[in-house]
Amino acid sequence: MRFTFGKLSVLCLLACLSCLGQVSEGQVWEVGGSAGYSSYRNVAISSPAGQGKAGFAPGVTFSVFGGHNMYDYIGGEFRYTYTGNDLKLSAAGTEARLNGDSQTFHYDLLFHAKKRASRVRPFFAAGAGAKLYRGTGTERAVQPLIQFAALTRTSEVQPLISIGGGVKYTVSSHVQLRVDFRDYVTPFPKKVVAPRSHSSLSGWLHDFTPTVGISYIF
Repeated sequence: MRFTFGKLSVLCLLACLSCLGQVSEGQVWEVGGSAGYSSYRNVAISSPAGQGKAGFAPGVTFSVFGGHNMYDYIGGEFRYTYTGNDLKLSAAGTEARLNGDSQTFHYDLLFHAKKRASRVRPFFAAGAGAKLYRGTGTERAVQPLIQFAALTRTSEVQPLISIGGGVKYTVSSHVQLRVDFRDYVTPFPKKVVAPRSHSSLSGWLHDFTPTVGISYIF
């Protein structure tokens, strides 16, 4: 059968398409950004006035990250996340809020289910870092639910545990789409949401954060 130039062109095109989405073994660095949503599992607070919840309201979150895929199945990355979360108290149908935000810094190890050159790579992530909580609004002279705690215009740093996972999907030789989920766990920032002397808090804060992002690999 005669092998024409047209057939050769088609074969070359198919070969290029089959390579699209594959990552070169030499591409071990990754930088990118993502956006998502932050939702807290707040903690119980009790006082002689009754029971309530203390913590932070849901908010929008933005992240930037840089990583190194040093092995086929194991990588690591630094991540910075900014989130707008109002300080929040709630009890007996009443709610008190103060504008606030948080900034998270951490390093995660990523354990991938597939090799570095695979197009789809689910992964588990675990790491540690620190989280800066801030109250940024104007404090009220008379605050609702002050019998439980005071929402303050101050800041506090707490140690952080990061647990989660996600999926990387290679779009081209240098571009990946990412879906990530993290549970950021910290002790409660008692300077920012300050319990009254007769109040007590129990439990740690969990910040559940799903994000969607894009990264460049090289």
